[in-house]
Amino acid sequence: MATASVSTIPLITGDELAALGDIGPCELVEGRIIRMSPTGPIHGEAESNLSAALLTYVRQHRNGRVMTGEVGIYTRRNPDTVRAADVIFISHERYARYSGAAYLDIAPDLVVEVLSPSNRWTEITQKLREYFAIGVRLVWVVDVEGCSVFAYRALTEVREFPTDADLPGDEVLPGLVLPVASILPA
Repeated sequence: MATASVSTIPLITGDELAALGDIGPCELVEGRIIRMSPTGPIHGEAESNLSAALLTYVRQHRNGRVMTGEVGIYTRRNPDTVRAADVIFISHERYARYSGAAYLDIAPDLVVEVLSPSNRWTEITQKLREYFAIGVRLVWVVDVEGCSVFAYRALTEVREFPTDADLPGDEVLPGLVLPVASILPA
């Protein structure tokens, strides 16, 4: 039995992806479903640590929402690309423009990507391009194995924060300072 080549598989939209229900971890890239492996416990702990810290900050300042768990974000339409972010912060101002689509059709202010062992920097760089193209203001890439966080304001504007440093929220989360060691699993 022959298998269909990638070029003959019909493209789907973000709405069609959402209608499929829970098909497991995936992203939609230019209309094609890209399966992803489930995350491991170290990845999950870093995600939890970050989301807890962000949620505490956001509740105190009442300035937006924190979401976690592979939040779908449209980064392109026709053909659709829906990226799955580990953690996001979105201000009330931006969230007010959300249409109610199956996935976010507005840019979060902050996107956090926790690197998995299977991630390649070429993939991360492509996601960064897409996030900044839709108006994301800040992206944190957490490198658990390298024990650091990379803070991007643009593809060419990056700062590295090692374990003994404090990660600032910059103008996106004013006053927020997270010790990198508190993000990384113990």
